Amino acid sequence: MEISNDMWKIVKDHLGYNDEEMKLFQENPKTAGLVSKIPKLMSMKFIFEISKSHGCNAQHKVGDKLYFDGLGCLIPELSPKRICAFAISAVSQLIWTAQELVYADVDPNDMRLNRVGCLDVGVTCGGLGNVVFEFTAE
Repeated sequence: MEISNDMWKIVKDHLGYNDEEMKLFQENPKTAGLVSKIPKLMSMKFIFEISKSHGCNAQHKVGDKLYFDGLGCLIPELSPKRICAFAISAVSQLIWTAQELVYADVDPNDMRLNRVGCLDVGVTCGGLGNVVFEFTAE
């Protein structure tokens, strides 16, 4: 897989690698496959819509959506003003999975197990509440 020198420079500058680190990065046999998908990932949004919410301390409601770019960064201007840390922890697993599918040239919307729940187990199990997030990619 041929990656242009310009693309390698963009990655080096973005990640703040020195020459030695960049050499290590480029020598990794998996790196070119990752770097080649950056443009596709940059054009994508990963969306987590709340499909169930009860007793949520952060007040996440059914229909609320958390938006991330394809590189895994929260898009705050599209997301709720308050986001529970446990929600971020839960959805990060599916962001990683979606990225892996993109690297493998598979549409992340084909993910079969596309729901996750926050770490709180809910009041019936001794917690406060519980929220379920459903993943889609645009």
